[in-house]
Amino acid sequence: MTLWDDIVANLVYIQAAIIVVVAVFLERFIARYIKRASRRNEWPPHITNGLVLTIRLLILLGAMATFLRVGGVPPDWLLSYTALVGAAIGFASTRTIGNFVAGLFVYITHPFRVNDFVRIDNIEGVVEEITLNYTKIRTQSNTLVFISNLKVLDQNIINYRYRGDKPQLYCYSINLGFDHALSTEKLEKAFASVIERYSAKLPKKPEYVMQGTTAFERRYVFYLYVKNPKDVFTMQPSFVREITEAWEKAKSK
Repeated sequence: MTLWDDIVANLVYIQAAIIVVVAVFLERFIARYIKRASRRNEWPPHITNGLVLTIRLLILLGAMATFLRVGGVPPDWLLSYTALVGAAIGFASTRTIGNFVAGLFVYITHPFRVNDFVRIDNIEGVVEEITLNYTKIRTQSNTLVFISNLKVLDQNIINYRYRGDKPQLYCYSINLGFDHALSTEKLEKAFASVIERYSAKLPKKPEYVMQGTTAFERRYVFYLYVKNPKDVFTMQPSFVREITEAWEKAKSK
C-alpha cells in the first residue's frame, strides 16, 4: 500500500481531527472576545457565562453535524432531522428564546444600565438587575417589578441619566400645573425660595421651564438633579409639596 493509499484510508480521521481543531479554536477565540466585551461593558457574570455556554453549545452542535456529514450520513436526512429538532425546540420555547434574544439586545444597545433611574411604560424606578429574561425595577414603594425583556423592547423607555459633565447625575423631570391666580412674575418668585433651598441639598441647582399655557393653567417642568438615583424617591414628593405650599402661600397674600 502506497503513502497515498494510507492517506485516503485515514482521510476520515484526518477530517475529524481538523474539525476538532477548528471547533476548539473557534470556542477559545469567541469565548475570549465575549469575556473582553463583558469586562469593557461591565456585564454581570451570569450574562457572560450564559453567552459563553450558548456559544459552546452552538459550536458543539455544528461540530456534530459536520462529523455526521463526514461520516457519510446523507445530507437530506441530516437537514430533515435538524429541521425537525429545531422546530420542536422553537415551538416549545419561543417565548424563552425571544426573551433571551431581547436580553442580548438590551445589553448591546445599552438603553439603560443597572442603577439607572428609568421609566418603562408606566413603571418608574431604579434598575436593580438585568437578566437574560427579565429587567428588575425597584419602585418608589420599595417593590420589585419584573418586566420581561420582550416587553421592555416593545415599550417607550425614558432613561433619566443626565448626559452632562461628571460626576454622573440623574435629571428627573416633574410636570406641574398652576392656575392664573398669580402673575407669572409672582408665581416664579414663589418658586425661587424652594429652588434655593434645594440647591444646597442637590449636586446641581434645580431648573424649570414653562411648558405651555391654557385658559385654565400654566404648565411648568421642573428638573431635579441627583447623584444617587434612589434620592428621587425622597426628593420628588418633598419638592412637589414645597412648591405647592409656596404657590398656595403666595396666593393667600
